[in-house]
Amino acid sequence: MTETERMKQGYIWEDDDENMALQAKCKTLVRQFNNLPPEAMEEREALLHDIFGEVGENVWFNAPLTATVGKYVSIGSGTYANMNLTLIDDWKITIGKNVLIGPNVTLCTTGHAIHPAHRMDGMYSFPITIGDNVWIGGNVTVLPGVTIGENSVIGAGSVVTKDIPANVIVFGAPCKVYREINEHDAEYYFGDHRFDEQPARD
Repeated sequence: MTETERMKQGYIWEDDDENMALQAKCKTLVRQFNNLPPEAMEEREALLHDIFGEVGENVWFNAPLTATVGKYVSIGSGTYANMNLTLIDDWKITIGKNVLIGPNVTLCTTGHAIHPAHRMDGMYSFPITIGDNVWIGGNVTVLPGVTIGENSVIGAGSVVTKDIPANVIVFGAPCKVYREINEHDAEYYFGDHRFDEQPARD
């Protein structure tokens, strides 16, 4: 069994020539992406398609970006990621449609054994799945094997260690469910600021 096959089946694995080659290719493309001038919008979009396995329409990632392998990542249409997104994507990361990702977010599919006798044996990798319309606040870390349900909000600074249901607001380290998204949220966008009290756009 190859190291990649071990990784895909959830066993402890180590980097081998195949994985290192994938990482080298990804790092080259990511460096090109990060070095583009802000106005090179078409080139930036094209590079996202080269870096990642699947990319929908109207996807925008701000530089700098960090990714490990790239090809195991799929991104739905309308998704936006702010600066300093870090993807430890040794295995699958699935990002849905219209996802908002704040600055300094880390999505990490890989970890090491807790016991020091086994910590250097290699690493394990489990997929991360983010549902449609999720908003991930700044400085959030999502750990291996986590699924975040559609429409949910992950508060800034959270560490997501377990699955998050759909349609909830969570925060904390480790993050916990605070409440469900409700009708109040349909009327107010921040504090006591109502959607229907905003001035019309020109």
